[in-house]
Amino acid sequence: MATNPTVMLYGPGRAHIEDTREPEITHPTDAIVRIKYIGVCGSDVHFWNHGGINGKYVSESQPLSMGHEASGTVHAVGSAVTHLKPGDNVAIEPGQPCRSCVRCKEGLYNLCPDMKFAACPPDNPGCLAKYFKIPADFCYKLPPGVSLQEGVLAEPLAVAAHGVRMVGIKPGDSVVVFGSGTIGLLCGAVAKLYGAKRVVAVDVLEHKLDFARSFNNSATFKPDMNLTPEENAARIVAENDLGLGADAVIEASGAETSIVTAVHVLRPGGSFVQTGLGKPVINFPIVTMSEKELHMHGSFRYNAGDYQVALDVLEAGTIPLERLRTKTFDFEHATDAWEETKQGRGIKNMIRGYGYGDPTRAAHL
Repeated sequence: MATNPTVMLYGPGRAHIEDTREPEITHPTDAIVRIKYIGVCGSDVHFWNHGGINGKYVSESQPLSMGHEASGTVHAVGSAVTHLKPGDNVAIEPGQPCRSCVRCKEGLYNLCPDMKFAACPPDNPGCLAKYFKIPADFCYKLPPGVSLQEGVLAEPLAVAAHGVRMVGIKPGDSVVVFGSGTIGLLCGAVAKLYGAKRVVAVDVLEHKLDFARSFNNSATFKPDMNLTPEENAARIVAENDLGLGADAVIEASGAETSIVTAVHVLRPGGSFVQTGLGKPVINFPIVTMSEKELHMHGSFRYNAGDYQVALDVLEAGTIPLERLRTKTFDFEHATDAWEETKQGRGIKNMIRGYGYGDPTRAAHL
């Protein structure tokens, strides 16, 4: 029987490479992808640190493979698939909605209550394996000239596109982005593509602000932790000539202080979208939100059209995405990639798919 080497997580700090069953075509619209690159996301690090997130955890009795940012080469397709063939390079949208519930019918398939999302406990395997099966319409053929390493970035690009579209960025808008990690940087870049006249990147780390300036040509702001959120918001507005406040905020840090500052930095009638994950419950200036009549939005993954925006951005080459890639680890050293990201080293670390690394290096998971 063919095997499928897979990195399985058993709990905080416990991972092993195992042979799992190679996926098979069971439906005419299936596709099986030979994974070439996997991006490391903050959620992967959270699983590595804590064994799960938001009540969904792996265990010794129910381990799970990680990874949801992935690209690869089509290995096999079902009989009804006409837009892909074996050998095509693809980016993977790593979820499978039911397609029949009310939310799916509305086009909000990311809110499907029966979504099977990669690396989501208890039993939805991730992409950190030799082979991964997904409905073929959730595979996106990479345009000519777009590498598989760039293809990995389709997933975080789609997250950014979803957030930008949620707040309806239009030409001439001013946008403040809190957090300058991968998602924050990409939100700023996509906001500019949608016509934002001014983008201000906010972060507490100077080296991240330096990168944001060079990557997005953004204005930047480092909060003074001795000031209140209201005072830091006033400084952002004054130093960037935002008048009554920013038209839109994209919160990509998840930090309570940033969220509070963001509410105060918006103009009356402005729009706020929360893309960063933080504490489940925070103190929130709800009176200010009401008095300003702000438009507050959650943002969860991506839905209809977001991946197409990501592919269009990749094809156009208008964002210097290659600058986000920091370091690439062999499959056998996946946990080193998680540790590197945990320590805040680099912007986007990646893992090579099984069989694409140095065969002389010993596995040590």
